[in-house]
Amino acid sequence: MCAMSSQPNGPRPPARPDASMSLLTTVMNHTLDEGYAQAAARRHSEGTAGLPRNLRAKLWLAAGLVLAGLVVTLGAVQAREAAPTVARERQELLDRVESGTEAMDALQHEVDALRSEVAAMQNDLLSGSGGDPGELTALLAGASPVQGPGLELVVNDAKGVPAGGGEARDGSGFDTGRVRDRDLQRVVNGLWISGAEAIAVNGQRLTALSAIRAAGDAILVDNRPLVPPYTVQAVGDPEAMRARFETTVDGQYLNVLRDNYGIRAETSDKQEIRIPAATSLTVRTARPADTGEGNTQ
Repeated sequence: MCAMSSQPNGPRPPARPDASMSLLTTVMNHTLDEGYAQAAARRHSEGTAGLPRNLRAKLWLAAGLVLAGLVVTLGAVQAREAAPTVARERQELLDRVESGTEAMDALQHEVDALRSEVAAMQNDLLSGSGGDPGELTALLAGASPVQGPGLELVVNDAKGVPAGGGEARDGSGFDTGRVRDRDLQRVVNGLWISGAEAIAVNGQRLTALSAIRAAGDAILVDNRPLVPPYTVQAVGDPEAMRARFETTVDGQYLNVLRDNYGIRAETSDKQEIRIPAATSLTVRTARPADTGEGNTQ
């Protein structure tokens, strides 16, 4: 039996001359690895991102310096523009201070002139009254007792105090309807404004040195405690004092206390009121003025 040939029929393709050098052929046709090729393409698409790291840092630093310089320049320009405005405002404030000082000095001169005028009028009245100027001065100062017609005002706590109710007054520290030291102060000041020539509270003569203060629930007049009701006696023209007192701010204040807080207040005219001399009047510095020709004191 003859052996069959396993080779296919027909001519064979010629073999490549470099068939035995396939490795070298691959190296020649593909000189760049695929990973390097991808990295190069990515750097090309990113542009500046492909720059070295130190160069990118320098670029960012340069950009920051440029921005900082721009900010400083703008600040300097704005400060230079604002400087004249600040100087002008400062000068305006100085002008206002000087103007206010001049106005205050003018008012002080006016007050001094009015005070001198009042003193001169008092001296004229004392010298023309026909009495001893020393005695008249003692009467006005509270060093001697006085008597005459006047007005009597009785101020008392509201009914039910200290258990009274109602809305409390701001900063009272006491019950709502309790008479406080500042209430009595306003009543006395209103009577002085209304023309009172002498005033006493519960028989305690008031002078230019008197003080009405509070100590706990008590009211002190010249450090002497008083208890309600508080009787305020004022020597002067009763009708004129009553009319003027009702129109003063202090008289209206007393009406508010009466209407809103129940504090009781009664006013009556008296044909004869006797007010004793002040017991605590002590003069340590003042002395009689030397009167001579040409002096107004």
